Amino acid sequence: MRRIRTKPVALGIALLAALPLSLTAPATAATTADATADVTVEEGRQTQTAPQEILRRSGFDAWEREFGRGLARVATYPEARRYVRSEGRALWRRAVDRAQGRGPAGGDLSRDDDRPLYWARLGMTKELRQWQPDFGLTASQRTALLGSLERGSRGQDSIELPAGKHVLRIVVTGFDPFQLDADARRSNPSGAAALALDGTTVRTASGRPARIETAVFPVRWADFAEGTVERTLLPHFRGGARQADLFTTISQGRPGRFDVERTNGAWRGGYPDNVRESRTETVPIPAGVPTVRPQPQWTATSLPYARIVAAGTGPYPVVDHTAVTEIPAGDTEPVERPDGPTPGSTARAGGGGDYLSNEIAYRATLLRDAVRPALPGGHLHTPVLEFGADNTDPSSGRVTDPDFVRNRVAITDQVRAIVTVAASEVARG
Repeated sequence: MRRIRTKPVALGIALLAALPLSLTAPATAATTADATADVTVEEGRQTQTAPQEILRRSGFDAWEREFGRGLARVATYPEARRYVRSEGRALWRRAVDRAQGRGPAGGDLSRDDDRPLYWARLGMTKELRQWQPDFGLTASQRTALLGSLERGSRGQDSIELPAGKHVLRIVVTGFDPFQLDADARRSNPSGAAALALDGTTVRTASGRPARIETAVFPVRWADFAEGTVERTLLPHFRGGARQADLFTTISQGRPGRFDVERTNGAWRGGYPDNVRESRTETVPIPAGVPTVRPQPQWTATSLPYARIVAAGTGPYPVVDHTAVTEIPAGDTEPVERPDGPTPGSTARAGGGGDYLSNEIAYRATLLRDAVRPALPGGHLHTPVLEFGADNTDPSSGRVTDPDFVRNRVAITDQVRAIVTVAASEVARG
């Protein structure tokens, strides 16, 4: 995941510009609201014109209202737990079904769009945050309900890999849209790919089927520090009849190309997240999860990157990306290394930068190293999803256009092809 910036409209057209994946944080950043506040920063954006149009044109505008009505009928906390969990999962399933062509479209917004899920979830969390039931609700109970809604509506607690040796099992993750203060219309192709791939089966080169299960993660430092990645992935990394045979975390990266990130760094660069919170520190590992001690500065991909790069998977080039930023052993200043870290160095940016895409890659591969080092997995950066050339100004632009849809579909199709190539290598043994 990388920052996206729009150039000034000096020539009448605004272009999306490529910037380094390591980001510099502004001098100040607001913090997220707690579970008892009226709204969070993210929820506050949901009432803007673009999000409301996205919800209306997808049919997802009803979720907030119907969820609030259902909460009003809840009489006990155990009932609330069941209702919130069920509704969170229902939202995820509806978003997956819509993306995969099942059920009503709900409007004229293209089915491949990931944004209705994001904005509908925020409407539901806002309703839950403001809910004042007659039976009383403690702050810790409300926090637990919000967590359940988040997990269910992201597919994090419904990953169901099949058993049996005849099928390969693959876990794929994506992200929410981000940098929405600059443009609330933004989509994240990694999230769109997760919706399109969840529960689907691809056929490897040998003919062996590979089942894909997906989840989506928030663009929030705090959630990562609290263990959302490890909590979601650990049950599928551990050995067993339904253990994953392959995983890849995915996020949006650089314009015009895919990157298979070779190395991940243990550093948070501090750029503000979706709640305008900034963290600059070593990646914190939550208590109670398996990990490697002492904490390593670097982890590496175990995806078959050479095979992926060589395969013709789609219109975008795929790059074996090896560069990192490090402080060499015995030095104090960071330097860029085009071919990976040197022995004893301190991480300042992995191949995927120093934002949350690097962090999910680091966390997932560190967890792999702690519980199943032989498990193939790593991180894939997609191209930046661009609007059409006549639709780049967020102040006057449309929420969608033909180029925007075509680019997102092309990225999703190529993600599917890349995952299939990786699965074919695993099947080859």
